[in-house]
Amino acid sequence: MNQKSLATGGSQAEFQIKLKSLLAVFVVIFTFISCKGQSAAGTQQIAAATPSAVVNNSAVAPQNSYADVVERVSPAVVTINSTRAVRTSSQRNPLFDDPRFREFFGDRMPQQQRPQTGLGSGVIVSPDGYILTNNHVVEDSDRVTVDLNNRRTVTAKVVGTDPATDLAVLKIEENNLPVLPLGNSDRVRVGDVALAIGNQLGICQTVTAVIVSAKGRTTGVGDGGFEDFIQTDAPINRGNSGGALINTNGELIGINSQILSPTGTSIGIGFAIPSNLAKSVMDQLVKGGKVRRSVLGVVVQPINSDLAESLNLKDVRGVIVSTLQPESAAAQAGLRVGDVITVLNGTPVNEPNSFRNQIASQAPGTEITLSVLRDGRDQQLKARLTERTEEVARDGASPEGEPGKSGESAGRLGLSVEPLTPEVATRLNLKAGTQGVVVSDLDETGPAAEAGIRDGDVIERVNNKPVLSIADLRTAVQASGTRPVLMLVSRRNASLFLTVRPRQQQ
Repeated sequence: MNQKSLATGGSQAEFQIKLKSLLAVFVVIFTFISCKGQSAAGTQQIAAATPSAVVNNSAVAPQNSYADVVERVSPAVVTINSTRAVRTSSQRNPLFDDPRFREFFGDRMPQQQRPQTGLGSGVIVSPDGYILTNNHVVEDSDRVTVDLNNRRTVTAKVVGTDPATDLAVLKIEENNLPVLPLGNSDRVRVGDVALAIGNQLGICQTVTAVIVSAKGRTTGVGDGGFEDFIQTDAPINRGNSGGALINTNGELIGINSQILSPTGTSIGIGFAIPSNLAKSVMDQLVKGGKVRRSVLGVVVQPINSDLAESLNLKDVRGVIVSTLQPESAAAQAGLRVGDVITVLNGTPVNEPNSFRNQIASQAPGTEITLSVLRDGRDQQLKARLTERTEEVARDGASPEGEPGKSGESAGRLGLSVEPLTPEVATRLNLKAGTQGVVVSDLDETGPAAEAGIRDGDVIERVNNKPVLSIADLRTAVQASGTRPVLMLVSRRNASLFLTVRPRQQQ
C-alpha cells in the first residue's frame, strides 16, 4: 500500500517534471518566434529608413561632373586674336648683292613689314561687351579681334592696359552678351577645386579641373609689378593666357596669366591673377584709362629668426624698413630705418609683397595707420599716402672696378673693410651722403659670405648703430658676443638688412 502509494506518487512527480520541461521548451520557442518577429519588424523599419539615408548621403557626396557649370559659363570665355606689324630687314636676300639693284637703293636696305599674330583668351564681364584679358596678349597690337562662342568674330578696342599686373580691358560693340560673374577671390582656399577654361594651343575651348595649390604667390616675371597670384596645377599653354579660373559655383576667381617652367612649356604649375585685383584694375581702366596706385616710400624685408634675435623680438613677425626715401610719406610720418612694421590698418603684416600690394591698392591721399616696433616698444604712426609715379627710384648700376685690399680684417665675420673715402664713393657710384665702411675682401666660406654680404657692399649700420670707421665695426661685433650681428648694407644704392653669425673665438 505504501509502496503503491509511493510508486504512484513517483509517477505523478515524474509527470510534473516532464510537464514543466515541456512548458519551458514551449516558452523558449514562443520567445524565439517573438524575437524573430520583432527583428523582422525592426528590419522593416530600417529598410523603410534606408532610402532617406541614401538620399542624405548622396547630397554630401563629391560632385563627379561639372558639366552643368561649364555649360553655363563657357559662352562667356572667348578667344582673343591680336596682330602687330614687325619691321624686318631684307639684307639677307641675295638680290641685294646685285649691283644693278643697289644702284637704285644704295646702301639702304628696304624694310618689310611682317604681321605677327598673338593668341589668347578673355572673359566677358559685362553684357555690353567689356572683356578682361592679359596685357601680354594684346600688348603693342595694331588690331584685336574676338571670336565669340556663336562662331562670330568681332573687332575689339583696347580700353586700357596695366603692365604692372599684366591685365588689359577690351570693349566690343555688342549687347546682351553672356557674362561670367565675378567671385570673391579672398574666399578662395588652398585645396579648393577650380576649373580653368581657355583656348589652349588654338584647338578651341578646353576645360581643365585643377586644385588651388597656393595663394599670394610672386614669380618675378615681367616688370616686377604687383603680384598676388593664385597658384594651381592648371596646364596653361599658349592660348590659355587671359582665360578664366572659376570656382565650382561658376564664378570667376582668377585670370590665368603665367606658368613656371624650365622648358617654356607647361609642367602643371600655373598662376592666375585674383578676381578682386582684376576688378579693381578693370574699374580704374574703364573709368580713367589708367591705374592709380599709392606709395609709402619704403623698402621692407621680412623678419626671419636671426633678425628677430638680433632685434630682441619676442616673435618672428612683421617687416623691417631697410630703405627710406627722403620726403616720402613714410619720412613725413616719422618712420625710420630699422623700424619693424607689424600692423597696417588693423591687419597683421608679415610679408613684403602683400604689404606693398595693400599700400598700392589704397587711393592716393589716403591716411593709413601703422603699428611699429622701435627699440622694443610699440608705436602707432599715421601716414598720408602719395601717388606712385613712373619716376620711382630703382636700383643703380652695380659697382665697377676692383675694391681695394687695404683695411683691417674682421676675422670673426670673414671679411675685410676699408674706409669710405670720396674717391671710393665715386668709384662705386654711391649716392651723396652715404656713410659707412666698404667690404674690400671676402672669405667665400666665411659667415659674411654665407649671409649674403658681397665685395663692394657698404656697411652703414651694425645693430642699429652708425658705422663710420673700422673701429666702429670691430666694437659692434665684439659687443654682439655670440648673437647674430645685424647689418644694414647699401648695395647699388639700395639698402637691406642682413644678419651674420660671427665665428666663435677659440
